[in-house]
Amino acid sequence: MLISGKERLRYDCQLVLKDIGERGQDKLRKGSVLVVGAGGLGAPVLYYIVAAGVGRVGIVDDDVVELSNLQRQILFTTEDIGKSKAERAAARLRALNPDVQVEPHAMRLMAANALDLVRRYDVVVTAVDNFPSRYLLNDACVLERKTLVDGAVLRMVGLAMTVKGGETACYRCLFPEPPPPAGVVSCSEAGVLGPIPGTIGAIQALEVIKVLTGAGTPLYDRLVQFDGAAMTFNQVEVARVPTCPVCGEQPTITGLVDYDD
Repeated sequence: MLISGKERLRYDCQLVLKDIGERGQDKLRKGSVLVVGAGGLGAPVLYYIVAAGVGRVGIVDDDVVELSNLQRQILFTTEDIGKSKAERAAARLRALNPDVQVEPHAMRLMAANALDLVRRYDVVVTAVDNFPSRYLLNDACVLERKTLVDGAVLRMVGLAMTVKGGETACYRCLFPEPPPPAGVVSCSEAGVLGPIPGTIGAIQALEVIKVLTGAGTPLYDRLVQFDGAAMTFNQVEVARVPTCPVCGEQPTITGLVDYDD
């Protein structure tokens, strides 16, 4: 028997799904996921994958909790203000599911540590709010042939796609180069409504579960666009670009560099 009595009670509602069952639950238990960012996107991703029983979960975030985070970063409470996001998130997730091994990495993602972090996990989740980290993760996952679940939000819209490193279209197939720093608008400047990262984060968590278990069809070569104001979802087909600098036929990016914020 793959699933114990205690696990059967905890995961009862997903065990009865024919696409999951005991074998799928066992794959989740043996799987590992690295979530980079414990904020608006990372919080729902982490909650759902830990609740689902992913065996080992890493959290990368070098920031501390601020009062302005609490409008959307649902892992934290007022008492957490001033404390490490990675450490507080890990504590709350261990309380949620003590059977999951939660590994906080209270550090900034950089070219010097990205490959080492990515290598330790089966799936990587982009839950960041800056382009340097987004491109760094895309490049690292393509180079290491890891699956990357990407998400982004601003104002009342969000995007999600999944990249199978070296096999499907990657983030650079859509956007070859990072935008100039002066052209980037942050959530603190443009605003974001809390349920928007909640929605995209839930989609990312679902993608992680699908990738690990083999259930359903992940967002490979597809970009989902969500407009919260109009309550619409649109899907865009994304083709792998032969001239892509990282996953193309003659890649020009063979290592990692830190991009300007």
